[in-house]
Amino acid sequence: MNERIKVVVADDEDDFANLVRLVLTVEGFDVKVAVNGREALEKIKSFVPDLVILDVNMPYLTGFQVLEKLRYSEKFKNLPVIMLTVRNAENDELDGLEYGCDDYVTKPFMPNQLVARVRSVLRRSGKKLNGKT
Repeated sequence: MNERIKVVVADDEDDFANLVRLVLTVEGFDVKVAVNGREALEKIKSFVPDLVILDVNMPYLTGFQVLEKLRYSEKFKNLPVIMLTVRNAENDELDGLEYGCDDYVTKPFMPNQLVARVRSVLRRSGKKLNGKT
């Protein structure tokens, strides 16, 4: 039996988080949603995902702060992270890359574009993709 690829999506906008969850679930991913940065870290520690998608602007901890904590963690320092946000200024994208994200996608996005980027980041991280994923 093939194990599904696990993804944590952290976004404080419920509608948006649920849209990302739906898009990725339809593609065969096992998705958990967090509504703020603190909950994102808790879900990452308990669920141990293969990939994390973080919104930049969240309560308690921003996406950048969550990413920074992951990069300083021995267990999660190589965990693939995609920043997904409405912040689309060049400096914001550069900040995300400086913090160590693997890709940066701005809202709104096309669902097939997000899926392609998720698959690309997972492949680069060495994750074997099969079936729908």
